[in-house]
Amino acid sequence: DLLRLERAHMLLNNNYGTQDCTAYQDFRHIIERTDIDAVMISTPDHWHTIMALMAARAGKDVCCEKPTLTIREGQILCDTIRRYGRVFQTSTEDRSVYIYHRMAELVRNSRIGQLRTIRVKLPAQPEFPGDPTPMPVPRELDFDMWLGPAPEAPYTKDRVHFNFRWLYEYAGGILTDWGTHLFDTAQWANDTELTGPVEIDGSGANFWEEGLFNTIRQFHIDFRYANGVHLIVEDGGTSIRCEGTDGWIESPSWRAPLQASDPAILDSVIGPEETHLFTCPAGEHRNFLDCVKSRQDPYFSVEKGHRVSSICHLGNISALLDRKLQWDPEQEQFINDAEANRYLTRSRRAPWRL
Repeated sequence: DLLRLERAHMLLNNNYGTQDCTAYQDFRHIIERTDIDAVMISTPDHWHTIMALMAARAGKDVCCEKPTLTIREGQILCDTIRRYGRVFQTSTEDRSVYIYHRMAELVRNSRIGQLRTIRVKLPAQPEFPGDPTPMPVPRELDFDMWLGPAPEAPYTKDRVHFNFRWLYEYAGGILTDWGTHLFDTAQWANDTELTGPVEIDGSGANFWEEGLFNTIRQFHIDFRYANGVHLIVEDGGTSIRCEGTDGWIESPSWRAPLQASDPAILDSVIGPEETHLFTCPAGEHRNFLDCVKSRQDPYFSVEKGHRVSSICHLGNISALLDRKLQWDPEQEQFINDAEANRYLTRSRRAPWRL
């Protein structure tokens, strides 16, 4: 979108008081440049992995916004980043936010006893269903490039920019949009960053029945882990609550101050021999740049990001099939369920491939 490109171009030049920022409408020109060491990917979800793979194979480090589009994409992304020895940051701010870092650290150090249940609420989708009426493509928009690997489709203003989130062709609805944020804190607190649930029950979800949008609207999803912890996800908020055998701790809305069953929990000091979770208070971009120099993994590595994205996809698949599913987090496939396993990947429009 040339209008957005020029807006970003002016923003940078005005910030630095220069005119030397180069702008491209085709991302491949950036990847081809040998004088660029790292890239930031802030596109719609359906472009994330393909761009990241192309950049990594060209020898560039990658900071990429969440999430992947499919579980298979995430697997390939993890393998490629390690094969080419690149630094990869899954770009969300949550691990640098004091509230979520503090919650995860308190839970990991048993301040609420043994963790039993994590309850997450996610915002509702927009009230309007999207207008599917074909419209002329704006002169400034390269719509074919915007679609990229996604299926060919007619242009409508509700398909692109912010509203791409509510179409499975390009994203995964509220589960991948907001879920990635709060599910990461859940994984962090549960000490399951490199694995996932073993059972998912997303039956009974509600979807759009008319209009353009086709992602999940209302839902109650129960993820069960091998350690017995349940992650219960519902629509209707932006909260996360961890419940244990000796109490609970909660952030009742996005970045809201922590509450607990006993105020003493919140004042607890994590001792030097206890678990200290790494963070970077300056944020994920600062942490990424530091790791480009040090060659260490950022705080939200490619594998951890893949596992969080997988939870989002697992919830969507269970909701789409309207039944409980059994998942093998080691093999990363559904158990004896060929129908569900078909949802682990998607076809891509030529010439784009993983």
